Amino acid sequence: MDTSTPPPKPLAYAAQPVDRGLQRWIPGLRVVRQYPMAWLPKDLVAGLVLTAMLVPVGIAYAQASGVPGIHGLYATIVPLLAYALFGPSRILVLGPDSALVPIILAVVLPLAAGDPGRAVTLAAAMALVSGLICIGAGLLRLGFITELLSKPIRYGYMNGIALAVLVSQAPKLFGISGQSAGPLRDSLQLVNALLDGKANWHAFALGAGTLVIILLLKRWERLPGILIAVVAATGICGLMGLEAAHAVKVVGSLPQGLPGFALPLIGFNDLATVAIGGAAVALVSFADTSVLSRTYAAKTRAQVDPNQEMVGLGLANLASGFFQGIPISSSSSRTPVAEAAGARSQLAGVFGALGVAALLLFAPDLLRHLPQSALAAVVIAAAIGLFEFKDLARIYRIQRWEFWLSITCFVGVAVFGAVPGIGLAVVIAVIEFLWDGWRPHYAVLGRVDGIRGYHDVSRYPDARRVPGLVLFRWDAPLFFANAELFQRCVLEAVARSDGEVRRVVVAAEPVTSVDVTSADMLVELEQTLREAGVELHFAEVKDPVRDKLLRLEVLSHIGSDIFQPTVGAAVDTYLQDHAVDWTP
Repeated sequence: MDTSTPPPKPLAYAAQPVDRGLQRWIPGLRVVRQYPMAWLPKDLVAGLVLTAMLVPVGIAYAQASGVPGIHGLYATIVPLLAYALFGPSRILVLGPDSALVPIILAVVLPLAAGDPGRAVTLAAAMALVSGLICIGAGLLRLGFITELLSKPIRYGYMNGIALAVLVSQAPKLFGISGQSAGPLRDSLQLVNALLDGKANWHAFALGAGTLVIILLLKRWERLPGILIAVVAATGICGLMGLEAAHAVKVVGSLPQGLPGFALPLIGFNDLATVAIGGAAVALVSFADTSVLSRTYAAKTRAQVDPNQEMVGLGLANLASGFFQGIPISSSSSRTPVAEAAGARSQLAGVFGALGVAALLLFAPDLLRHLPQSALAAVVIAAAIGLFEFKDLARIYRIQRWEFWLSITCFVGVAVFGAVPGIGLAVVIAVIEFLWDGWRPHYAVLGRVDGIRGYHDVSRYPDARRVPGLVLFRWDAPLFFANAELFQRCVLEAVARSDGEVRRVVVAAEPVTSVDVTSADMLVELEQTLREAGVELHFAEVKDPVRDKLLRLEVLSHIGSDIFQPTVGAAVDTYLQDHAVDWTP
């Protein structure tokens, strides 16, 4: 009987050879080449289910972004087709997204001045900017940049965006007209409008009912809760004639036909604002897309190249911008629907896009009785899903200062708006990164009886130090922000040592990089120590760091015979060079 372990099953797509030529840049060609026909019925059914969800969501997010709802459908059709060709993820669904709503609105609202055509042009221009940034970053292999935002900071700006979306849609839930002016002022305006009796309670009943149904059905992923709620609200509004009898605002008939190519031309005065907004969209959309893409790649046992993900997302945004759409991202609500419906590949998204196109061509009046308050409920339900509280409570318990960083980002988005708030999040992320390296941990090392190696004497006060030798460990890269501190700490360690110091050995294993400023500091430090009769040596220097020291001309000043492979070897060399009688 053969008891040997069977070979592991190959990963889907991951086990295939690396694609070259067109298939590297157009992953959709690889899918077509390897597509099993048994997947076709599943993708077709999933596409039909997606169509039913893409339509109300696309209209809702477009209107929440300050543009006519039809352009949310345009931003659904063309980007899905583009991503099917250029996107590396098998079942990711792209389209208008609630996380982008406040960013688009922050740019469109003040610049469009109530002109729908101008609003569409501005939103399309933002999509182009976002697309170009994503493509450029992908080609430059910068797919790691979203990892620069720590989890608490991401929670902060997403909680702020969720609040901004929720508050901006609350008036529409009550059937109250108005323009968004930021979360705080929107809240005050809503309270004043309610006190003045401006609420349309029939619209509110439809919207609140829609919201309740969506939230109640959310626990069953296979049930299209949004579709059920929207169909119910549309049927009630149409059958009871609420539009005419009680002034309930509805979507109305959609323009018939497909989007045409249009170049979104904006004025020079609007360029800076649109560019900043587009960059914010690129950052948020790729952060969300990369997380969602990795999640579903793990589920489907496939590999996803983050740089190609950037290119695919960028080309989808370009397609949206050139065909009268708005900026788009991946969808954490529609992708699970596609998966639950049995989607096996991006062909499900293609079928979904074709279904939306068929609606515009053959049944544009199908949703004419859809209440605006119901669409607001769809967006509010999505915004509620963006909030993160549970993990923030854990962060508060284990790392309080990072919790307050998250709250700072949240307040920045809530007070100043989405675009400045995201800018604040990026600045805080850079400061957080620099702070960790600016004042890193360092230690003087000694030998502890019964424990191998050399350890921090502040943690082990009984540690034995080598006479005349300072073992100094620096737990960070060396760069301009901490170079002066490094020099000062080494000199202080020498000054505090008992007896005459003959040599300093820097345990440099944690040092992963040096720059020009720190390189010049090392030359200056070596000269200062040499004048005091102290030698400077290094142990456990990584080869790339040593190469940098050579390139930065440090070794030409301080010599190249001062490196030892380990701290133990550095101690042995010192004992031999200075004839010191000491037992490790």
